[in-house]
Amino acid sequence: MRCPFCLSENDKVVDSRSGDEGSTIRRRRECADCRRRYTTYERVERQLLTVVKKGGVRETFDRDKIKRGLIRACWKRPISEEDIESIVTSLEAELYGTFESDLPSHAVGERLMELLRSLDQVAYVRFASVYREFQDVRDFVDELEPIIAADSTRFSN
Repeated sequence: MRCPFCLSENDKVVDSRSGDEGSTIRRRRECADCRRRYTTYERVERQLLTVVKKGGVRETFDRDKIKRGLIRACWKRPISEEDIESIVTSLEAELYGTFESDLPSHAVGERLMELLRSLDQVAYVRFASVYREFQDVRDFVDELEPIIAADSTRFSN
């Protein structure tokens, strides 16, 4: 591994730990030349999934794009970075376990909405408003009615 500070290839691993529910290995390294420490992550390289969008446009599955969307939906909500990373990791594992190469974009969006709905209703509605391209307030009401009905049923019993 090349040191990001002095570009030397002379380093040693100081610490290794499993991360992301066993899907990555986090390594702390120390450069033998400049003595600075840095962190690297090791992850299994999988065959790339291709997301097929509505109009037939194809793009490579990008976990960072999903994470950015979740961060926007969860902005100013009591949701930790670890919760977001956990959702992205479990979604990615589920998609790679279900699809071999091409996956429809609606499979990603619908599954993300399910995961968000169980985590935080406000983040869910924010995400749904973008994903489902809400045009007016009625779209929000239509999305909220089943949530409100489920909550009132749950609290009345």
